[in-house]
Amino acid sequence: MDQTKKKIKPNQITLLPPDTRVFVTLINPYGEEAQKSLELSVNTTKEELQSILQQLVKTEEDQVYSFFHNNIELVDTLNQLIASDPEYKLENTFSLTYHPQSLFRIQPITRQTAALEGHEQPVLCVQFRTQGDVLATGSGDTTIRLWDMLTETPIATLKGHKNWVLCLAWSPDCKYIASGSHDGQVCIWDVETNQLKGQPLIGHTKWVTSIAWQPMHLDEECTLVASSSKDGSVRIWSRISLSCLISINAHQKAITKMLWGGQGYIYTASEDTTIGVWNKSGKRVQELKGHGHWVNSIALHTDYTIRCACFSEGNTEINRKQAKVLYDKMLNGKNERLVSASDDQTLMLWEYTSSKPKVRMTGHQQQVNHVQFSPDGRYIVSASFDKSLRIWDGYNGNWIATLRGHVGSVYQVSWSSDSRYMLSASKDSTLKLWSLQKKKLAFDLPGHADEVYAVDWAPIGGEKAGSGGKDRRVKIWRH
Repeated sequence: MDQTKKKIKPNQITLLPPDTRVFVTLINPYGEEAQKSLELSVNTTKEELQSILQQLVKTEEDQVYSFFHNNIELVDTLNQLIASDPEYKLENTFSLTYHPQSLFRIQPITRQTAALEGHEQPVLCVQFRTQGDVLATGSGDTTIRLWDMLTETPIATLKGHKNWVLCLAWSPDCKYIASGSHDGQVCIWDVETNQLKGQPLIGHTKWVTSIAWQPMHLDEECTLVASSSKDGSVRIWSRISLSCLISINAHQKAITKMLWGGQGYIYTASEDTTIGVWNKSGKRVQELKGHGHWVNSIALHTDYTIRCACFSEGNTEINRKQAKVLYDKMLNGKNERLVSASDDQTLMLWEYTSSKPKVRMTGHQQQVNHVQFSPDGRYIVSASFDKSLRIWDGYNGNWIATLRGHVGSVYQVSWSSDSRYMLSASKDSTLKLWSLQKKKLAFDLPGHADEVYAVDWAPIGGEKAGSGGKDRRVKIWRH
C-alpha cells in the first residue's frame, strides 16, 4: 500500500462548519480498527487524535503517530482532511489510518518497487551497506553488483572471481567489501573506486562459506577480515598487506558459518556437529558440543550492534568512537549469547564460557537452516525446511510462536531494525512479512519467479529490503 505523504493546501478545500461532528474510525496499518467509531468535532487536531489513540491502543505516552486518509496526511485539523475528499458524505464514517512514527519504528515492507536485472546466474547473497543506500549482490555469474537504492539503478559490476560468489560482507566502516567464492578465493574490494585490491587471496582448498570482519570497536581501521571454508579452516587476512596472517585448522569437516564476535572471539559452526570458539591468534578457547548433526547456522545477540557499529539512525556519518559505547551497552556487563541451528531439527542457546548449551530448543520437524537474533537481542527467529519459522525468547530459549504460511522450505530470515517485523525468503518463490506483535503473517510478497535464496533488510534507513534468488533478479521491497 503506497503511503506517499501528500500535504493539502488550505486554498484547495472548502471547510465544513466548525460545529459539525463526524464519526471517525481509526485503523492500523493492517486494516484493523482501533475502535468501531468515534464521534468527533471536525476541529479535532492531530495532537488530540494522538491522545485519543494512545488511550485506545494503550501505547507509551511518548509514542507519536501520523494519520492518513486516502494517502493524504493529516497536518492540522480533521476539517481540512475531510474537505480534501470530495466523495465523503457526512452520514458515512470517516476512516483514518494511523502509523507509529519514531526513529526506531520501521514501516512494514508491503510492496515491490524494483526488479533489477543484470546478473546472468542465480543471486546467491545480498547485503546492504549499513547506511542502507547501496545494496551488494553476489551471483553464480562470478560477479558482485552494487545498486543505488535512491534511484534503484546499477552503480558498478565487480569482476575478479572466477567462480560463484557465495558470500560477501561490508567492512564495519563500509569502505570495503570482502567476498568469497566457490573456488576458495577471497577478494577485497575498494568501494570508492569499485576496484579489486591487489589479487584474489588464495589459500583455501575448497569453497568459502563465510566472511566476517573484525568488529569496529576492536579494529577501528578495519584491517582484518576472516574467511571460513568447506575445507574446515579459518583464515585471517590483512586488508593492508593482502596476505594471510593466521590459518586455523578449526574442524575436520566443513565450516558452515563463521562469526567474529565483539568479545574478540571467532565462532565456527561445522558439519562435525560442534561449534568452535577461537581467539584471533588461532587458539581454541572452547568447543561447544550438543548437536547430533550438522550445525547449519549461528548468530550472536550482538550481531546487529556490531554491524551498525559506527552508524546510527539519523546519523549516517562515520563515528568510530561510538562503536565501543554501543557494543558495551548491548552487552550490559554480560557475555555474548550465541544461538545455533542444526540438521538435528533443534536450536541451542550458548555462552562461550561453557561447553554445554544453556538450553535445547525443540519443535521444528525438519532441519533448521537459518537463525537470527532480533536487533534488540530479545528474540530469536529460526527458519526451517519444515516450511515454518519459530520465534523464541532470546534470553531463555522458550518457544513463543510458530509462523506458518510458506509452502516450501524457508531459506533465510531478516529482522527490521526496530525488532518488530521479520522478512523470510523461501523455496516457494515468495517473501513473507511477519509481525512480532501479532505473531502472524502481515504481508505476502510474491514477485520472484523461482526460489528466493537470500534476503536482507536495510539496518539503517530500514524502509527497504533486498532479495535475490534462482530467477537471477534482484528485488527491492519497500513500504
